[in-house]
Amino acid sequence: MNIESLALNNYRNYELLDIELSKGTNILYGNNAQGKTNILESIYMTATTKSHRGSRDRDIIRFEEDEAHIKLLVSKNDISHRIDMHLKKNKNKGVAVDGLPIRKISEIFGLLNIIFFSPEDLSIIKNGPVERRRFMDMELCQLSRLYYSNISNYNKVLNQRNNLLRQIYYNKSLLDTIDVWDDQLILYGTKVIKERENFINMLEEIVVDIHSGLTEGREKLEIKYNKSVNEDEYKDTLLEKRSVDCKYESTQYGPHRDDISFFINGIDVRMFGSQGQQRTAALSLKLAEIELVKKIINDSPILLLDDVMSELDSNRRNALLNRIKDVQTIITCTGYDDFIRERIKIDKIYYIENGKAFLKSGQV
Repeated sequence: MNIESLALNNYRNYELLDIELSKGTNILYGNNAQGKTNILESIYMTATTKSHRGSRDRDIIRFEEDEAHIKLLVSKNDISHRIDMHLKKNKNKGVAVDGLPIRKISEIFGLLNIIFFSPEDLSIIKNGPVERRRFMDMELCQLSRLYYSNISNYNKVLNQRNNLLRQIYYNKSLLDTIDVWDDQLILYGTKVIKERENFINMLEEIVVDIHSGLTEGREKLEIKYNKSVNEDEYKDTLLEKRSVDCKYESTQYGPHRDDISFFINGIDVRMFGSQGQQRTAALSLKLAEIELVKKIINDSPILLLDDVMSELDSNRRNALLNRIKDVQTIITCTGYDDFIRERIKIDKIYYIENGKAFLKSGQV
């Protein structure tokens, strides 16, 4: 799998952009705030329909314009596909694959598998559980359309149940209707929990060896999926904690409260690990993610590295680069001297300045 070309129109600070990408290592370099990350964001959007920044479509459209377009050509199993995305200020986005509009957002998942790695990901271990749930959800949505359906339905039911809990505060008789939402919450929530648990178990099998290699065998990294509620106790828990939910006017138990824990040699890294250990664990997690996606889709994902190399020391940087030799990689940075000095093969280089891309060279 590899991206052949990308074209943008009125996207962020790009009036027009049209670039071709190599199957190997592509460098986008330039000063900060010139638009390097915007290119990675647009690629991520074609794979997931969402911005990795959490931005609304209207905020992505170029200032004083009403619409933006993304056109991406991807080669998969030696067949080229075109993804067109049409962003509008006051309407839902439109997406077409090979010229045919898709009816459901889930139809886009799996056509393009992206792994996004930014400096913020190096803090995934020590930050709050929201980011770790997002990590699970975004990867699973790309790997499984069924998971996307289940997590979407779960979130819709959760919102309905929470709305009802807020109404119950003023009208106690509505409490009799909550069982309907509980049944649906359990139906979709159980499926979400099982898929997440399977994902984390597969990830842990891979991450142990990767982390051991990064630490020269000194550390053993374990990943544990912390379920807010066990599947076989889901119904009883919702019933038992209903008064608590009514008190707080929100659902206190379910996969929307799940988390992941990381242990090095049996010690909780988030609570007691050094910053270096936390960063190495985060890097191991991303490297394991690459290998897991390869295993599941029987192909290589596309790796987006957003200014992450400057945040890693030489050992971690080399470990990352050694693992991605057979993966199409798009790297943003302020300069590429370090890559040349470390004899990393660069296939294509673009200089990014003020919303414009200039092809500098290739085969460095």
